[in-house]
Amino acid sequence: MSKTLLIMRHAKSSWKDDALDDHARPLNKRGRRDAPVMGARLREQGLTPDAILSSTALRARETAEAVAEASGFAGEVSYHAGFYDDAPEAYLAALARLPEAVQVALLVAHNPGCEELLAELTGEEEVFATAAIAQVTLHLARWAELSLSTEGGLKNMWRPREDD
Repeated sequence: MSKTLLIMRHAKSSWKDDALDDHARPLNKRGRRDAPVMGARLREQGLTPDAILSSTALRARETAEAVAEASGFAGEVSYHAGFYDDAPEAYLAALARLPEAVQVALLVAHNPGCEELLAELTGEEEVFATAAIAQVTLHLARWAELSLSTEGGLKNMWRPREDD
């Protein structure tokens, strides 16, 4: 048995208003363009998520919502404040609570957490540009089995600028 984890760094955010708290920064024009492109790519790959978990930061929420719509995701995005601190342990704890029926889960978070999680699960080191998505195959039957010692394999890595 295996599960698919999609690890996504939020799309490009705006730095226009330097008075904004980092948590409140929205997507910029490129981010608003790239997020739905990546959602459509997931749909084309047959990887519409069964669950989407996102950081509570505005740029991550906007990314998750755009990807959800473009990918054909029918559920509700779940938001997790602990994802903002970039801790892979927080990601794993939330993922481990997913129902067994979920086959494909999308995690929308931040760097360096995305890169650290990928390295922990696969031993692979990849640079996560904004809106990049890593497809990881996890060798487990139930999400509850997920831990830092879970072995996974990096199957694909997509970056929005690949088509430019």
